[in-house]
Amino acid sequence: MSENGGRLAGRTALVTGAARGQGRAHALALAAEGADVVVSDIGAGQVATLQYALPDPAELDETVRLVEQLGRRCVAVTADIRDSGQIAAAVDRAVEELGHLDVVVANAGICGFGAFWEITDDMWDDMIAVDLTGAFKTMRAAVPHMMERNYGRIVVVSSMAGRRGSPHLAHYSAAKWGVIGLVKTLALEVARNGVTVNAVCPATVDTPMVHNEAFYGLFAPDIANPTREEVAPRYARLNPQPVSWMDPSEVANAIVFLASDDARYITGTTVEVSCGSAATMP
Repeated sequence: MSENGGRLAGRTALVTGAARGQGRAHALALAAEGADVVVSDIGAGQVATLQYALPDPAELDETVRLVEQLGRRCVAVTADIRDSGQIAAAVDRAVEELGHLDVVVANAGICGFGAFWEITDDMWDDMIAVDLTGAFKTMRAAVPHMMERNYGRIVVVSSMAGRRGSPHLAHYSAAKWGVIGLVKTLALEVARNGVTVNAVCPATVDTPMVHNEAFYGLFAPDIANPTREEVAPRYARLNPQPVSWMDPSEVANAIVFLASDDARYITGTTVEVSCGSAATMP
């Protein structure tokens, strides 16, 4: 932490999907480094094809409370990133409430699964709408504000599933792979405008998206009603470092780095927080 109160002192940030899990961790990590934060999530909305529940408004309120405990300003906004108007309004609210927008963490996302030939049109459409198109709309809404000020940090949460093939996750992998293409393209377009654009690709993270009956069944189809303890060794086998799932703060640490001036010359890249699995790729 620097003398002025943190690496992000004086900065403002918008984090999507911030009601729980990774998004909450990112908001807290940014605040701990001095940023004021606008946090957004879908509110009472749901996605029909998911096999787990999305967060409720009370969870977003809890994120606000935790950020404010760190002594930073925090504004909550209900926004569905599939809706251009809603995410644009969230960006405008960040500028209006906090004066400017320096950092955007496009974190909001969903995950589903199924054999390639079992993925329905609705499953595909929901996944692409949230994880790819939603990321695009978030970036598109934010970047003009940053270009006006010749400063900005955009970090998009992709996945290690966006860096390699992932059985039973074809639609998720396609969306997360596509996000990396968006990152690299926008990075080139704004490279002369003081704006950096990067992606973080985590391995499995300890969040409600992973800890639910449907996902456990994918990894332990031979166990009736598998528990967290029963599936943990199977998750660990996915990684060279024998880790079942990381705490969200491990990903947040990478995001804080990319959002800071320590990473001013890093743009258009992916940072793999992969428990070693990145070493298995070309």
